[in-house]
Formats: sequence, C-alpha cells, structure tokens
Amino acid sequence: MAPDAVEQESLKDEMRNVVEETRMVIPGVQALFGFQTMAVFNQRFEDLPASGVTVYLAGLGMLAVAIALLMAPAAFHRMSERGQISRDLIELASHLLTWGMAPLMLGLALDIYVVILAALDDERLAAGGGVAALLLFALLWFVLPAARRWRGSAGSARVRSQ
Repeated sequence: MAPDAVEQESLKDEMRNVVEETRMVIPGVQALFGFQTMAVFNQRFEDLPASGVTVYLAGLGMLAVAIALLMAPAAFHRMSERGQISRDLIELASHLLTWGMAPLMLGLALDIYVVILAALDDERLAAGGGVAALLLFALLWFVLPAARRWRGSAGSARVRSQ
C-alpha cells in the first residue's frame, strides 16, 4: 500500500474510534478536576492573591465544561440512538470531543498559571507559563490536525483533477 493511501472506516469502526479517543481523555480530565477541587483545602491556596483564586475558579469552570462536553455523546447515544450507530451520532460525538478539548486546553493553561503563581509568586512568569502552555496545546490539538486535514483535502482535490 502506498504511504499516502487512505482507507475509509465503517460506521462501526468510526464510532469505536470516537469512543476510544474519548475514553483516553476523560480519565485525565476527571483526575485533574478531582485534584483541582481538593486544592481549596490546601494551606497554599489561602496564600494565593485574589487574581490567582479567580484564575483557579475559571480553570475549574473550564474543566467542568470539558467534562460535560466529553461525556455528552454517551448520554446522547443511550437516550436517543440506543443500539444504533448513525452518521449523525458520529458527527455529534466527534464535534463534542473536539469542542471539549478547547475548554480542557484553557483549563490546563489556567491551572499552569496558578501553579507557577503559587510556586514563584510572580504574575508575569505565571502568565508566560500559562500562555506558553495554551499555545502548545493549541498547536498540537488544533493547528497541526487542521493543517493536516487542509493539506489532505487539497491533495485529494489534485488527485481527482488529474
């Protein structure tokens, strides 16, 4: 098979892949959410400036939104399409997984800000670390896949035109 060969997945395989991808993300998000909710009981939390507490709460909120988006496909399937796999279900599940990565990315970046702020008590370094993390996640989770998809669709258009 050629290195750039592409094979179409069946609906069943596509759904299995979406479920596996979601299963990879959810435990990490839930563990992070658990650790984050426990942080308020830590002595260091009381030492955070008001801006750190605000950022912490925003990060916690972003993780809650990510959990809701990542777990929604299971609820949707159980309640509306139990025992069936449809193109609409796969599209919805894929979009919810993708959308869930955005608040996860923001929540992680905000958490990194808070950790650096607590460790170094320097808001500029904390902001730099948070922005660096945000850019890294955005590059790896959104920009590179979008570029690959765009390049792939442009390549397939060239093949069709030949």
